[in-house]
Amino acid sequence: MGLNPIHALSPAHPNNASPYSPSSRKWLNVLYTDLTNVAEFKVDKSLQEKINSQQFKDQINLLRDTQWVDYEGVTELKLAVLKDLFAVLNNGQKVNEQRLKEFNEYLALKGESLIQQAAYDALQFKFLKEDETLWGWPVWPKNFQSYQSETCQTWIEENKQTVLFWCYCQWVTELQLEEADQLAKSLGMTLGIYRDLAVGVGKSSSEIWANHDLYCEEISVGAPPDILGPLGQSWGLPPMSPDKLYQDAFRPFIELLQANMSHCGALRIDHVMALLRLWWVPDNDDAGAGAYIYYPVQDLLNILALESQRNQCLVIGEDLGTVPEGIDVMLEKAGVYSYKVFFFEQAPDGGFVSPAHYKGQAMATLSTHDMPTIKGYWHCDDLYLGKELGLYPDPEVLNRLLESRVYCKQQILNSLHGHSSLPKSYSRDATQTEMDQTLNFALQTHLAKGKPALLSLQLEDFLEMEHPVNVPGTCDEYRNWRVN
Repeated sequence: MGLNPIHALSPAHPNNASPYSPSSRKWLNVLYTDLTNVAEFKVDKSLQEKINSQQFKDQINLLRDTQWVDYEGVTELKLAVLKDLFAVLNNGQKVNEQRLKEFNEYLALKGESLIQQAAYDALQFKFLKEDETLWGWPVWPKNFQSYQSETCQTWIEENKQTVLFWCYCQWVTELQLEEADQLAKSLGMTLGIYRDLAVGVGKSSSEIWANHDLYCEEISVGAPPDILGPLGQSWGLPPMSPDKLYQDAFRPFIELLQANMSHCGALRIDHVMALLRLWWVPDNDDAGAGAYIYYPVQDLLNILALESQRNQCLVIGEDLGTVPEGIDVMLEKAGVYSYKVFFFEQAPDGGFVSPAHYKGQAMATLSTHDMPTIKGYWHCDDLYLGKELGLYPDPEVLNRLLESRVYCKQQILNSLHGHSSLPKSYSRDATQTEMDQTLNFALQTHLAKGKPALLSLQLEDFLEMEHPVNVPGTCDEYRNWRVN
């Protein structure tokens, strides 16, 4: 069961919903908690009555019956119940003694890193309540802009219960992730849950607030201009300093892997080329003004292999986009599984490579979170949407992409017929063929016949969805990560 990143976001800013621009990659998004499966809920009758009431059910139904996810409404509802659950834990009843003991053991095990995340979540709510312009640490009072400041430490000590509430949220979320992975494996899933590690954290993240010396805060990582993104991309994610990583004996990287390799059997590393180099873009500059900065790739690969063994966690590297020469060989030798996207696997003559010829040490997929759905691809919805959003300032670029898409669709039909993946009676002319369930499922079945050890199929494609969950290079222009 594959997941997009489940990293901690900012509950105080629920509409900042991208899992690839998190507040912390070491901690979890607490909104994934199933409130009715928390131990405190199961022992508190008044809370059970509240959640089972018609009024509460009406609130839930209202949130579910929308085209776009109402993150503000969901967050408000869930946090209110989580606070009730935390109160149950601390109500002094004897039945809670063992749970309190387990919670305190969790606090001791996770240490200062947990307190950093919890304190930042608490402070974001504090400052937003005082002034809605105080959205994050960069605009907080100077004496609160670093976790290590004396003022911050005093505030944490004076507001211990508030901070402990956010620690509790992380605890119950992690317990449920562990239970989900154990259940998956008990039902026969070889790998259980497959997690996803984002390439970085947002500028106003808790990680940067607690580790200013580790990050290059005036820089954003991204991607250079290419045919699919003529403007290039700047993702608003400050990179870790390679010098500081080395000086710290790679401790931050090790902790990151250990956190994300827990409670799963596989980890996908987004933009795995980051182990070798990242495209650095100075603040207030266009993405095209960036440059590649290199990292100690062999050291990082050695650490990755070691943690993979320690945690018994298979590693998949998203090796797409501008791939530097030789990195594919290095990754393969290190045991990292490659990422094979059907729509990108074309031969020199323009035909589509049969999945039977993909490498075995790979995960095959038709699409990704950065790409259109199968239906959207076939109907060129992504290209027309890109035009609407201003991603193709030169009309000729769009025309070339549309011409290329028509050619690719014909090559796909040819390939499917050539491998008997479609009924003989099915249309052979792409210009006269709409995407239907027969073609949709044929594409997925065709991929499943391939050589790779792993296969990833998108839920959106089974549901025959048209709209993408995410459009790279956009923020407010498209409602990314909000499709309900």
